[in-house]
Amino acid sequence: MDAGHGGGRRGYGRRDGGARGGREPEPIRGRRDAERLEDEIRRMDGASYGRYRSLGGDWDFGGFTLTVERVQADPFAPPSRLLVRIPADTAGLPGHAWLDPVRRRATADHLARRARRVLKGTRSRIDAGGQQVIDRSSCQIREGGIHLRLGVELPGHGRRVDARGAVRELCGTVPDLVDAVVWEALDAAEATAFADVVEDAVALRARLAGLGLVAFVADGAVLPRASGVSDLPMRGAVPFASPESLRVTVSLPHRGEVTGMGIPEGVTLIVGGGFHGKSTLLHALERGVYEHVPGDGRELVATRSDAVKIRAEEGRRVERTDVSAFVRNLPTGADTRDFSTDNASGSTSQAANIAEAIEAGTSVLLVDEDTTATNLMVRDARMQELVHGDREPLTPFVDLVRPLRRDHGVSTVLVMGASGDYFDVADHVVMLDAYRARDVTEQARTLAAPRRDAGFPAPAHRVADPASVDDTARGRSRIKRRDMDVLTFGETDIDLRHIAQLVDPAQVVGLGLALRLLARERLLDGRRTVAEALDLLDARLDAEGVTCLGGGHPGDYAFVRRQEVAAALNRLRTLEVRDQR
Repeated sequence: MDAGHGGGRRGYGRRDGGARGGREPEPIRGRRDAERLEDEIRRMDGASYGRYRSLGGDWDFGGFTLTVERVQADPFAPPSRLLVRIPADTAGLPGHAWLDPVRRRATADHLARRARRVLKGTRSRIDAGGQQVIDRSSCQIREGGIHLRLGVELPGHGRRVDARGAVRELCGTVPDLVDAVVWEALDAAEATAFADVVEDAVALRARLAGLGLVAFVADGAVLPRASGVSDLPMRGAVPFASPESLRVTVSLPHRGEVTGMGIPEGVTLIVGGGFHGKSTLLHALERGVYEHVPGDGRELVATRSDAVKIRAEEGRRVERTDVSAFVRNLPTGADTRDFSTDNASGSTSQAANIAEAIEAGTSVLLVDEDTTATNLMVRDARMQELVHGDREPLTPFVDLVRPLRRDHGVSTVLVMGASGDYFDVADHVVMLDAYRARDVTEQARTLAAPRRDAGFPAPAHRVADPASVDDTARGRSRIKRRDMDVLTFGETDIDLRHIAQLVDPAQVVGLGLALRLLARERLLDGRRTVAEALDLLDARLDAEGVTCLGGGHPGDYAFVRRQEVAAALNRLRTLEVRDQR
């Protein structure tokens, strides 16, 4: 597109005039339309970069409104932020694309991905995510209209305004983007099919509990990923096939009848030799709490939405958590019903992670022995002979996994490759052999031995001090992310490396915003328990969507489950707990 025109196919804001270089800029008052915007940009060519700030506010392009929300301080600062509001009559979205909340989220996700393709090669960008379909701030559908939030690197010659480049972005790229995301410009069949896939996945997950299942893996699913750093499906991978004894048929709104492996409630082991696909299956179940894009291979892998991956996490802080089910009679005399440490061991961190997940309301634990504390998982007979029970403060998980199910309704799916002790407590055993699943429950039972269960006490519910959850640093709010690993919240860094079910960088910011909302809006009020505060947060997200977290935040953010919010809260080193109940 020629930089002198702000058109696009519809001709929003198109003008025939050229630059008016050399004039001193006038204050931007009165008419604020596309022609005026281009004129003002051309007037400031070569001026100090800070002159871009005069563009702030709304600009009427006829068929849409461009809002310059924030202007970067210099060409090397984080990008400027734009809001593009396309009204319903311009967007032309049919009712089936947005009236239902699930389809609205799916359509918004599809539009964000299309916008990313359109913006490729420009100075503008949009947060469109990866393989998961998540409610995100970058694209929202409001009453049939489309709201797009963009980042744009406003161009400069050194620290001087580059008017030609700025006109190209604001008056050319943005109208072209609008042209590309209105319904008449889309492949309607593709957009509809995208929403159908998401709606089927949501329906599948909703049916799990009624079928007595914690997860479902469809026949033909592609579980392996392209590499350790790519979430794309592996080419040539062995498609999943369910064992006959665990095969379930589910009827979905668009796919119709689908067969696959149903993982029942209770204790399920995934076993097999090394490199045969055990952890690959568990990883797919971890991600099964989200919907996936068409072609991902895991579109019909569904896990209950509250499932939590558990691991050891040596060095994490624990604040007044009841770990007495696992740890008792410490040599230090510490009360494990009200346990705190700034530097947890592998076993105490894993015990705290389980207790905190139960407190936050999980019904499914996902565990891979490779990332656990061995001494919290099993103690064989010879070790028990050498180190008697009165000298060993740890109760292994193998003695607790059944009472956890019996007394609290919490199921567990475990990947086990080295210990057969869990055969004694398993309801179902699935073997992975060269990525092919077999039900070996009966064979495992012939090897099982009677085992005496321990009890599992009711989880303690904690009351947090809201003043300890503060994101202000030197008097101003501070929420930043460092890749996927660290959330800077106020003056504190929260280590997120081991929160396995965070899948998107925008979720890291969403976590910070969720913590801020819990404290600032008094959901954590010093009287409610953490679980009660999370219930209120869930209600807000259900009613208002992810934008309820924003509070004027200028950057991109995305939906986070209460389980990850609780995990981040528990890793906040300033957290103080007032009481346990």
